[in-house]
Amino acid sequence: MIEVFKTNVQEEDQSTLIIGKLLEHFPNSLISFDLEDCDKILRIHSSSISNKKIIAILNSHGYWCEALL
Repeated sequence: MIEVFKTNVQEEDQSTLIIGKLLEHFPNSLISFDLEDCDKILRIHSSSISNKKIIAILNSHGYWCEALL
């Protein structure tokens, strides 16, 4: 399963921090950001994904995130 999110993460170091935090909750996932995209895309490929948890993790670190349909 792949989920795609629009975020407000701007910098490479911010994305690295968020990926680390997400991997704590989704350890067998492939997670990446596309910061060149105007929507600062976050992609997560995992066998089980909780959109609410992903959004909550980003929010807890001061970032905005919404799932793209």
